[in-house]
Amino acid sequence: MDKQTFLDTIYQRHSGNVKLGLERMEAILAVMEHPERRLRGVHVGGTNGKGSTCAIIEALALAHGQTTGLNTSPHLVDYRERIRLDGQPIAWGELYDIYTRWAPTFIEHEASFFEITTSMAFAAFVQRKVDTAIFEVGLGGRLDGTRPFVATINVITSISIDHPKSLGDTIEKIAFEKAGILKPQTPLVLGQMPEVARKVILHQADKLNAPTQVIGRDFHIDNVRTSLEGASFDYRASDGELTGLRTNMIGAHQAQNAALALRAFQLYMQRIGETVDEAKVRAALLRVHWPGRLEVLHKRPLVLIDGAHNEEGVQSLVQALQTLNDGRKCHMVLAILRDKKLDRMIGDLCTVADKLYISKNKSNRAAEIAEQVEAAQAAGTPYETAYDVTCATRRALEEAAPDDLIVITGSLYTISEILPFDEKILSLED
Repeated sequence: MDKQTFLDTIYQRHSGNVKLGLERMEAILAVMEHPERRLRGVHVGGTNGKGSTCAIIEALALAHGQTTGLNTSPHLVDYRERIRLDGQPIAWGELYDIYTRWAPTFIEHEASFFEITTSMAFAAFVQRKVDTAIFEVGLGGRLDGTRPFVATINVITSISIDHPKSLGDTIEKIAFEKAGILKPQTPLVLGQMPEVARKVILHQADKLNAPTQVIGRDFHIDNVRTSLEGASFDYRASDGELTGLRTNMIGAHQAQNAALALRAFQLYMQRIGETVDEAKVRAALLRVHWPGRLEVLHKRPLVLIDGAHNEEGVQSLVQALQTLNDGRKCHMVLAILRDKKLDRMIGDLCTVADKLYISKNKSNRAAEIAEQVEAAQAAGTPYETAYDVTCATRRALEEAAPDDLIVITGSLYTISEILPFDEKILSLED
């Protein structure tokens, strides 16, 4: 099997077969002799910040000499990003071998794209005998394909309205779905969220006798400062403090994600009988690898990409831009998915954008340009439209002065269309 055959097979045969539920996943894992029960590590759910928190935990584990397996979604450029081993995408040969071995099982159980990928991650991590496995929830938690993972520590980063058709149309319903990853007696680290969501999750944790650590109650961050080089903050918990921590992740929200990751990693190390080293923590936070989240692509003009894809994500982006932008004119390239709150997201973005370049990404869930234009018109922000994200970015670059700011955002699908070609696009080459 070669790369293209694999990709054609997994996308054409399996990608349309999507539905929440654990029956198929549990049947597949039973045939595979339950790799999900032979791993230890951290399971991360929530609305926003999941991937960043996972990547920070990975960096912490690697800095402490552990071998790691990281399963996240979606990928930006390369399918193999979904399964990382020791910080690197899984090798194609190893991926083919795992898929070929279990393809009959996937076909027999009519497995979805996500179920196949998650199953292969479980298999790869067991095959490599990784010290620490880290799984990001795909959608929700209670019925997600990662749910069977028997984690050592659970994390829920945040709760806000997203995917209402699948998870419910209230904060309480979504919190209940996210709390589905909790396991009996398994510690939970909980991020900042509305009080109604926190109550739902803490109630579920109490029913499972799961110890909880809540940011703002059991551990804290303060003195948060951000720049284009990253974020700095002080971290305090009942068992000690670390002042002047710095991460290469940009934005105040990444300081919170770093704190959640650090608290989860500290509890994890306690559970496995190992010691956290302060110097290694400081080094790890400065070398987190997680592209596409307030990432600088170019300096003159300053070009930032960010995968903000819902209201909460956009609010974090806007807050970061308000802090980082020092009076530059802001050109914003935008392409959002149609199942999002377009009016609210675009309205918030228009508070920091001087002009919008509205396009449509290649996702089959992409919002039409006309839908996004309607929201921009309501906000009164100047705009123009372009056929696709690449064309919109070129137009922004053509109009931007060297001291201006360009932000490309709206969806991970949007920035994924820029990353493979960013050098050519930024230099306006054909």
